Amino acid sequence: MSIRSLRRDYITKPLFRWAGTVMPPISETERDAIDAGTVWWDGDLFSGNPDWNQLLAMPPATLTAQEQAFMDGPVRQLCAMVDDWKITWEDCDLPKEVWDFMRREKFFGMIIPKKFGGLGFSNTMHSEVVRTVSSASVVAGVTVMVPNSLGPGELLMHFGTDEQRDHWLPRLADGSEIPCFGLTSEDAGSDAAAMTDSGVVERGKHEGREVLGIRLNFHKRYITLGPVATVMGLAFKMYDPDKLLGRGEELGITVALLPTGTPGVSHGERHIPQFTHFQNGPLYGKDVFIPLDWILGGEKQIGEGWKMLMTALAAGRGISLPSQSAASAAMCARATGAYARVRSQFNVPIGMFEGVREHLADLAANAYLIDAARRLTVAALDEGHRPSVISAIMKFHATDRMRNSIEKAMDIHGGKAIIDGPKNYLGGQYRSVPIGITVEGANILTRNLMIFGQGAIRSHPYILKELLALSDEDNAKGLDEFDQNIWKHAGHAVGNVFRSFLRGWSGGLVGPAPDYAALPLHWRALSRYSAAFAMLSDLSLLTLGGALKRKEMISARLGDILSELYLLGAVLKRYEDEGRQVADRPIVDYIMIQGAERIGVAFDGVLDNLPARWAAWLVRFAAFPFGIAHRTPSDECTNAVAEILLSPSAQRDRLTPDLYGGEGRDDHALAHLEEAFRLMVDVDPIERKMRDAKIRDAGEALERGIIGEEEFNRLSRAKEAVDRVVAVDAFPMEEVSPIAGQHRKPQFKKQRAAKGRREAAE
Repeated sequence: MSIRSLRRDYITKPLFRWAGTVMPPISETERDAIDAGTVWWDGDLFSGNPDWNQLLAMPPATLTAQEQAFMDGPVRQLCAMVDDWKITWEDCDLPKEVWDFMRREKFFGMIIPKKFGGLGFSNTMHSEVVRTVSSASVVAGVTVMVPNSLGPGELLMHFGTDEQRDHWLPRLADGSEIPCFGLTSEDAGSDAAAMTDSGVVERGKHEGREVLGIRLNFHKRYITLGPVATVMGLAFKMYDPDKLLGRGEELGITVALLPTGTPGVSHGERHIPQFTHFQNGPLYGKDVFIPLDWILGGEKQIGEGWKMLMTALAAGRGISLPSQSAASAAMCARATGAYARVRSQFNVPIGMFEGVREHLADLAANAYLIDAARRLTVAALDEGHRPSVISAIMKFHATDRMRNSIEKAMDIHGGKAIIDGPKNYLGGQYRSVPIGITVEGANILTRNLMIFGQGAIRSHPYILKELLALSDEDNAKGLDEFDQNIWKHAGHAVGNVFRSFLRGWSGGLVGPAPDYAALPLHWRALSRYSAAFAMLSDLSLLTLGGALKRKEMISARLGDILSELYLLGAVLKRYEDEGRQVADRPIVDYIMIQGAERIGVAFDGVLDNLPARWAAWLVRFAAFPFGIAHRTPSDECTNAVAEILLSPSAQRDRLTPDLYGGEGRDDHALAHLEEAFRLMVDVDPIERKMRDAKIRDAGEALERGIIGEEEFNRLSRAKEAVDRVVAVDAFPMEEVSPIAGQHRKPQFKKQRAAKGRREAAE
């Protein structure tokens, strides 16, 4: 004890004073964000020595028999009921029968427990439903997603009083109440804490009697389901200038449950988000008086609104948008591979061109990776974890790679995807990209400030404890806590230096890999990068201190490394969980090589720009003595991955499972594409015979005896199917524009009028 006291008083105390000058105190808002959620696998990655066996031991995400029956029944029925073109360009809303069906089948109550009349589904099931429905219609996907995600239902289950749960949850479950959540305001977007929406404690009349309540004034915008919502969760800043509650004047962000029919509330106007036409719009409140018991969770939750939101976001951000992104990425991969097989130029399928194959390989890789990470994340949520840092990783990278997939799919489809109409199955996905990028934490903010910024504090084994010690009002207690943790931190840092040295100088050959797992070199490479990341993180925090917050580009690159470690670990786990499918080896290798390149670029970016040059030199010497390797997948590997999408196979189905492809409808563009794809693959040997004979015309090949009558008929059916797929929509000018007549010549107008009269007479 005397040695420890000497260390604390003569070594730690000066460090304590120095750290207090360079490390900023944790604000109350930051503390709420940090306390929301839990540390999970991100803690292992920050340790520099992750236990891969623990990762592989986590059971994969699965559905119960009841959940699978719902997927096979109501979910498929819902997909067949929606016509995305009609929703977007004609009705600008889901049809009444679809709303009624979703209410009847309790799509809005998937996460609500059965005792409250909900379906009580798992997070995995929630994700699967959103994924499948979104593959049929973005509008339908969003409409199902929001009530089960960041809304009153989720908050009620975590924070509501028994009376609030008993009243609201059954109504939300059966759809008799449609919820929305009002957070974003005119002056507060990403910086939600800057909201000016207010609630002032005062006495007023409610239902004919005088009660102590809150006078609300608010202006919310971008609120999904807002125009049709019957109840909103409202976030506002609460004030008590007369100190009627005895808690001071500024009470903090609070959440109330507010029926939208309350006097003073107005809603019904609509925003149009990128012509996707899901219900979204502003809500206003002027001098709205509500009783105190409308506060979500009652009076004890006054001022706890920010923590509520961050807690819900810690889980919700890992489900909704990643599920929609997984649907888009998989649909782009499946549809684009099929189109590249049926669409020919220069007498060969465009999928044979290597430039197209590069895009196809990226499409396949994105589909595999996003879904691997999605499944791992929802499995963790089902085990009770609420990993806020992992959820931020998923939100950013799933939506960013979705954007990449849709852009590549559009490139390959060319004019087919540009011309809107019922035959265009990519337009809706393309228009929705900026929405996913922006909502639930804009991607720029998420990458630059949240992933590493929160991760370094929340997931690092010692940083949060040290910051709390520095912020302790009891200086002696804070010094004692700081002393206990700073030396453990020092030992942790030294250990990572040695690990980085050993793994770096061995070229990654020395390092842990999970017992009995396949692909040990890939696992060891991740172990090497994890140790180097932990070492670089500590040195960045040591040399920059609180200034790291302002070095957003450095923070973003450190976040990129952390993200890739998580995503690549998820890919390797998926490979193991699916039984080490030999056919999947090229795609896993492709993803791991690309991921290692991204990690290398991020390491270079940090080390080239770290102000403390000695720290950058130390990391390069220990972790990358022979330089940071940069490589891309070989052409052979790229071609092998692209080929997955160009032929029907169990592997293609495994890569793009549970999408809606027009089943049950004979007018669906994706169903036409799949039919043409199947027919073209079937006639490939016939076409090869014609190419060998240097004949393009099937009729000529029949006349010359190169092919037979039956082969000619098969070619004709395939050609008809392809022509239907390649065709694009065109509309009468008057149907497109009400002023189109100004471009018609007089005689043409007369012809059109005569034609109209004839058609009317007939």
